[in-house]
Amino acid sequence: MSVILRPGKSSAIEASSLSFDGMTRVELIWLEKQTEFWIRFGNGAGEQVLNRSRRVVFFMPGSVFAFVRWAASDYGTVLSCLDIVRAIAAGNSYQTLPFVRPGGEILLKIEGWPKVEKVLRYVDAIESLGIDAADVDPDHWRHVAHWMKAGEAPRPYTAERHAAWLRRREIGK
Repeated sequence: MSVILRPGKSSAIEASSLSFDGMTRVELIWLEKQTEFWIRFGNGAGEQVLNRSRRVVFFMPGSVFAFVRWAASDYGTVLSCLDIVRAIAAGNSYQTLPFVRPGGEILLKIEGWPKVEKVLRYVDAIESLGIDAADVDPDHWRHVAHWMKAGEAPRPYTAERHAAWLRRREIGK
């Protein structure tokens, strides 16, 4: 079992020498064309490789990440989900989510591949502005979730809106 720390560290480190206590753990699985769980965006604090098809990514409290789950059977797709989650600090309340331990604050939850694809395109549009999707205002992800569930198009996230969020976040510190 090896552990890789990110960012900036590329060499494997012994698992026993690290402590991931207090972090949110996300189990990722990749069995091509069968089960594919991956992180679309987010700044992981570390990664533990379990085997060729499984690994665990760790997130610091307050980190925002997108977790995509897709699974198929002999008859086609059986699961398509995208969750945008904020990792929680120890002792805080949280919502449970499969393969996320202990859980997190779910900012957006979408099911069904057509809707998941729309959110992925939305994330691409935000990143095309030069904005890291993990730094987007959490309220905006809630806005996207509500409007998509209502079958409407959410407001676009703009550089101006992002700058306003960054100023609000600085004031709140």
